[in-house]
Amino acid sequence: INFFGCITMDDPYSTGPSILAPFSGHFGQVRKVCERTSKTRWAGKFLKIRKTACSRLGVERTSVEREVEVLQILHHPNIVALKDVFESRSEVVLILELVSGGELFDFIAEKENLLECEAIEFLKQILEGLKFMHKNNITHFDLKPENIMLSDKASPHPNIKLIDFGLAHHFSPGEEYRSTSGTPQYIGEKKYTLHAHTRHL
Repeated sequence: INFFGCITMDDPYSTGPSILAPFSGHFGQVRKVCERTSKTRWAGKFLKIRKTACSRLGVERTSVEREVEVLQILHHPNIVALKDVFESRSEVVLILELVSGGELFDFIAEKENLLECEAIEFLKQILEGLKFMHKNNITHFDLKPENIMLSDKASPHPNIKLIDFGLAHHFSPGEEYRSTSGTPQYIGEKKYTLHAHTRHL
């Protein structure tokens, strides 16, 4: 992986249209990119970096570095894969596995009736991804329906892909971690107070 390398992504990749993705927002967007040599399609996560510590525009560089560190560790069939990282003066681009099957929630809603065997298989894959994360002392902190996607909806047996590790944290032995991580809509009313997350190894 080209970790914050000086090569511009325009050299090995061509940029395509935007993708409506859960992590698209004010400070970033996701676009389809194509590797020039292999013609393989990937997803480019373009993140605007804050120019100064007091600025509210963009994401903190340290936050992007944490996300990259986490994704470099998590090589698992049920977790989105990171291929490359590029940096310019104003943004960092993460080249990620292209997950084109849409959200699991939408898939279930469209199907209306989910067989028990299908539900078991989806849940099994989600838990396998989480088990691998926790085995490596990593917590997602923002796992929600929008961040559980399918690799390919057209497949008769689509694979689950856990995505968006922008709030994930890699715990050190005995570390106490204080955070208000998460998406407000998915946080219970009583959980809005600051909590300490401690990982005992």
